[in-house]
Amino acid sequence: MPSEQYVKPAPSPRVIVAAVIIAGGRVLACQRSAPPEAAGKWEFPGGKVEPGESDQQALARECAEELGIAVEVGERVGPDVPLAHGRAVLRVYAVEVLDGGVPEALEHSAMRWLAVDQLNSVPWLPADVPIVAELPALLA
Repeated sequence: MPSEQYVKPAPSPRVIVAAVIIAGGRVLACQRSAPPEAAGKWEFPGGKVEPGESDQQALARECAEELGIAVEVGERVGPDVPLAHGRAVLRVYAVEVLDGGVPEALEHSAMRWLAVDQLNSVPWLPADVPIVAELPALLA
């Protein structure tokens, strides 16, 4: 009988969360300032889920850090988007800004509120492109 070899399970992909913030029929887009290969491209704000955090907790923390706002995390927007050759996955959520907060570009070089007819007016990061395709229905 051949001996069975132990196969180490593949590590779970790192989860990156991002926020679709809609106000007045427009969505918030943020321009990256770093790293060099992403600088100048546009994204939905967010970041890595840290150990022990839920997606929702991580997204609320990231919105506070990057935009200076408190948010309530809502429904998922679009499917998981594979990143880094499958080593990470992007999950995007609709979020609502709380307490009349106004987003500020604390970690981005610029921000814009884009109407449905302006969605393709900025160069999006490739990972965000599938999410942009979901937005017309949300902005209607």
